[in-house]
This record gives sequence, C-alpha cells and structure tokens, in this order.
Amino acid sequence: MADVVQSVEVTVRFFAAARAAAGTESDRLTVRPGASVADVVNELGSRSEELARVLQRCSFLRDGVAVRDKATELHPGQTLDVLPPFAGG
Repeated sequence: MADVVQSVEVTVRFFAAARAAAGTESDRLTVRPGASVADVVNELGSRSEELARVLQRCSFLRDGVAVRDKATELHPGQTLDVLPPFAGG
C-alpha cells in the first residue's frame, strides 16, 4: 500500500525587491498535494500588501526552470525562486 502524501514542503527563495518585501531570504512552506505556483503566490501575498504587490510583477523558477504557467504543480522538495523585474544594463 502506497503512502498517501498529506502535504508538500517546498523552499521559496526571494531575490532583490521580493527579499525586501518578504523580510527574509528564504522560507519553507507546507502546502496541500497538488498545490500550484499560483497557490504558493497567493499564500505568500496574504502575508502583506507590499509582498502581494511585488509578487504581481515577479517571475518564478521551479528548480531552476522558468515557470510559464502559474498552474504548474509543485512537488515535495522543490525550490521556487521569486524574481522581481531587474533594471540596469
């Protein structure tokens, strides 16, 4: 009989303005099985208005691969990088 996964733990790493808004470099979140990038973004955004505002403009990497669809499912042990738009040149 296979074990039923009750929750999924993922690491979220924040960069630049996202780090400032989150007040931390990284966080570990426990989410329900089948949770998507959008679910994590919504949970993070509920922490503060400033973080919610920054997250609206961010792009995301799941284990180093660009997330094109926020409906992308997260799996146990994955890392989600939160990357705000960068300026400069």
